[in-house]
Parts: sequence; structure tokens; C-alpha cells
Amino acid sequence: MKITALLVLKCNPDGSDPVILATASDVSHFGYFQRSGVKEFILFVARTVGKRTPPGQRQSVQHEEYKVHSYSRNGLCAVGFMDDHYPVRSAFSLLNQVLDEYQKGFGESWRTAQADNSQPWPYLNEALSKYQDPAEADKLLKIQRELDETKIILHKTIDSVLARGEKLDSLVEKSSDLSAASQMFYKQAKKTNQCCTIL
Repeated sequence: MKITALLVLKCNPDGSDPVILATASDVSHFGYFQRSGVKEFILFVARTVGKRTPPGQRQSVQHEEYKVHSYSRNGLCAVGFMDDHYPVRSAFSLLNQVLDEYQKGFGESWRTAQADNSQPWPYLNEALSKYQDPAEADKLLKIQRELDETKIILHKTIDSVLARGEKLDSLVEKSSDLSAASQMFYKQAKKTNQCCTIL
């Protein structure tokens, strides 16, 4: 599961191309000479998908082994490029968080942007690295994973208790054998000692 890029765009109501407000990408898994082409492709697809995502809607577009998820809200659109294995629920949760953080950080200043903005936004790079694990973006997925781990631990504990119970049963059987043997020994010793009693 991998996130390749996250972008925030200003979607224009007149239908013109969206303005890129912030971008973060990790193209290190591509060849060195492919990286610039991949970045251009990311920008092109982000503009196209952002432009075609209706306000207040979410959509996913699949291209080979990648999915492009977009979420448009109040004129802002967050776009994420993930591989096919990244959970959709986590992807949209992440995009929602990105839009919330962008509005907290920049307020309404983005509404006046007319050209692509190249100012760095550290949160987007942090989000790109932090949310490589989908459980970080989706709290329910994180809780489910913890529950699964707890369930595995409980099964192992129950299995070990059952194994211990079986061992205890065999010990009890041996101790009852031992008890019968010691009772026999006690009876034999008593009979032997009877003949040696001093009157």
C-alpha cells in the first residue's frame, strides 16, 4: 500500500482548469529519468479529475495498478494518488483531513489564487509519509487491526490454557496413581510392622 501524491486544488465554478494550491509527491520508486514525466502526469490527472469531481462529491478513478481519489468541498478539492491496495475508506478519510487542515492553515486566502501556487505546505509532506499506513488515516481500521491482534493473542492464550489443562489432567491421574501406590505401601508397611510388635 503506497501513496504516491497528495494535491490540494481550487476548483473554479466557471469550469476552467483548477488551480494547484499545494502538492506533495513521492516518486522515488520510479526510475530517475521517469520522475519528471511522472510528476507532470500527476499534475495533469489531478487537474482533470479535480475539474470533473462535482462539488460535495467523492470519486475514484482507476488507472492500471493505481487509483486516483478526489474529494471536492466548498471550492477546494483534495486529490490522492494511491496504489490499488490502499483502502478506499482510508483514502477518503485522509483527503477529508487534508482539506480540514488546509482550511485551518490558510483560511479563505486560497479563494483569490489565480495561478498555481508553489509555496511549500509542510503538513502535506508529513501526511504523505505518515499515512502510508492506512490505519493512521482511518480510526476504525486501526481499531479493527488492534481487535484482530487482541483476538489472536486471546486464541493463543486459550490454546495454552487448554494445553496446560491437559497436562494438569495427566498430573492428576499420575497423582491418583501415586496416591493408590502410597496407600498400598502404607498397608504393606502396617502389616509388616504388626508382626514385630512388642507385647
